Amino acid sequence: MRGFSVAGSLVVVALCLAVAIGSRGRSPGNRAPIARPTRETQAPTSPVAKIVAAAHTEAAERAVYTVGYFRIKYPNGDLPRNQGVCTDVVIRALRGADYDLQKLIHEDMKRHFLGYPRREAHPDSNIDHRRVPNQMHFFQRFGRALTESTDFAHRRAWQPGDIVYWKLPSGLDHAGIISDRIGLGGLPLVIHNLSICCEEDVLGAWKIQGHFRYP
Repeated sequence: MRGFSVAGSLVVVALCLAVAIGSRGRSPGNRAPIARPTRETQAPTSPVAKIVAAAHTEAAERAVYTVGYFRIKYPNGDLPRNQGVCTDVVIRALRGADYDLQKLIHEDMKRHFLGYPRREAHPDSNIDHRRVPNQMHFFQRFGRALTESTDFAHRRAWQPGDIVYWKLPSGLDHAGIISDRIGLGGLPLVIHNLSICCEEDVLGAWKIQGHFRYP
């Protein structure tokens, strides 16, 4: 019986060690981690990868939502990186792939001014590109309009780097960049700024009014 007890004790010790090693680094009660693809360690090379990388940088910088009219340089004008609104997330992400939405929209507005839904007496490179209706109009003309459905059959249509526009319950417009990470519910996360720029599982949180891919 003594030999059996020693052997049994050794088995118990081995099992305890295995459990301890397997649980190392986990916090009790943590939820399952967000599923995500393997990310390349090298610098992004494709336009889409650059857009997504720039959006992730914005989420890390956590710019505070800052409303107002600001005079900025042209082209490649921007607010301080710790400030911005939802449309600045889109502008900065595309600029990561060398697409200057400020210049692109301004040049198109000079040629087709009356076609843009939000305009003053004349094109204004300080603000025109920072308005959701104008961004949507530009992408309808020069981008690819895609499904607005988030049901299971259309989930593959939402790709990293895509641009989403919502209509909030308040009636305000909102915008974000689709991440390369997937939320627990199976929808991609979105990088957006409604108060502080961050990456969240909010694709299906509000009424979607636009889904575009550019270029």
